[in-house]
Amino acid sequence: MIEALFLDVGGVLGTNGWGRDSRKLACQQFNLPENEVDERHRMTFDAYEIGKLSLAQYLERTIFYQPRNFSQQDFVDFMISRSQPYPDMIEFVKAIKRKYSLKVSVVSNEGRELTIHRVQHFGLREFVDAFIFSCFARFRKPDPDIFSLALNVSLHEPERILYVDDRSLFVEVAQSMGMKGCVHDHTRLDVTRQAFASHGLSL
Repeated sequence: MIEALFLDVGGVLGTNGWGRDSRKLACQQFNLPENEVDERHRMTFDAYEIGKLSLAQYLERTIFYQPRNFSQQDFVDFMISRSQPYPDMIEFVKAIKRKYSLKVSVVSNEGRELTIHRVQHFGLREFVDAFIFSCFARFRKPDPDIFSLALNVSLHEPERILYVDDRSLFVEVAQSMGMKGCVHDHTRLDVTRQAFASHGLSL
C-alpha cells in the first residue's frame, strides 16, 4: 500500500510560475529581447533555485543589467501573477490524503521568494506535511540527493511512496530509487486519477 505522496508544485499543484511561456509573455509585455533574456536566465536560474541568489539578484543579472522603463517591483508583480493554483488537483490530493491517511510531501525546484508566495497562495500548509524545496535543500532535481533528503524526512520506505511530477525524467529518477511514479498532465486529471487507482488510491 502507498503510505505517502511526493508531489511537485509547478505543473502539478499549480502553474509553472516562471517557465518558458511566462518568460516569453514577459518579454512581450515589457519589450525585452527574448533571446538575450533566455540566455541570461539559463546561466543564472539554477543558482536562484538552489538558494545561492535572491530574486533581486537574479533579476539584476537577467533583466536589470541595464536601465529599464519599469521597476523591479513591476516585474516581480508580473512573475507572481503567473503562479496560479490548480484547484481540481489540490482538492483531489486533499481527498486522497483524507481517505487513506497519507503523508504528503512537496519535492520541488523553486526559488525562495516564489516558494513562499506559492505555499501561501496555494494553501499548501493545509494538506502538506513536509516541504523539500531546492532553495532550502541547496540541490535541485534531478539530483538524487534531493530525493534522498525527502525520503529521510518522510521515514517511509521508497516502495510505499507515489511520486507525482509533470516531467518524466524526474519521475524516472524517483523510480530508480524505488518509488512508484506518476507523470501528471494538468489537462488530464482523469489520467492521473487512473494512475492513482492503479496504486490502490481511488475515490
